[in-house]
Amino acid sequence: MDRLAQYNKLRDFDATAEPKGDAVADVKRAHVFVVQKHHASRLHYDFRLSIGGVLVSWAVPKGPSLDPSQRRLAVRTEDHPFDYRDFEGVIPPGQYGAGKVIVWDAGDFIPLNLPEGLADEYEWLAKGSVYVELHGKKLRGRFKLIQMEGRGEENWLLVKGNDEYAVRGGDVTKEQPLSVISGKDVDDIE
Repeated sequence: MDRLAQYNKLRDFDATAEPKGDAVADVKRAHVFVVQKHHASRLHYDFRLSIGGVLVSWAVPKGPSLDPSQRRLAVRTEDHPFDYRDFEGVIPPGQYGAGKVIVWDAGDFIPLNLPEGLADEYEWLAKGSVYVELHGKKLRGRFKLIQMEGRGEENWLLVKGNDEYAVRGGDVTKEQPLSVISGKDVDDIE
């Protein structure tokens, strides 16, 4: 299975600066995550985990929350190449996902419920629950991605675990809006 076929099919790499999905990355790499703030037709956040050599991706319309009582819709999208983790820029009009993108947060993660003995770590997604401990600049601690039953394979929930990094109330996306790479807000990207 070519995990990047859909990603490549949706893009014209002569028109966009997004990295081409040439190959699945070495699966022995450390687990990394990235959250990209993406102002396309609507502002949303793309939550990505490196699993099985690709960035497994969910679009989170309201963005992640540090409040365990907030359940955020996370819609599974096409897998992205590992090199996408550093992408900031403008996707040109007429291209898939046209709009501005920044790296809102990034770091590494520890899988918490990864089954032992999987031939391919990517099979973890079939469980319908992905529990991780994030070590980012803005997002820290335990997070759960839980597939919603009866709502289609693409609909998941992103939920902050109740740990020492949990914050009741507030909105981390508004309190810390800037890129961890460029220090810019998404609308300041050119």
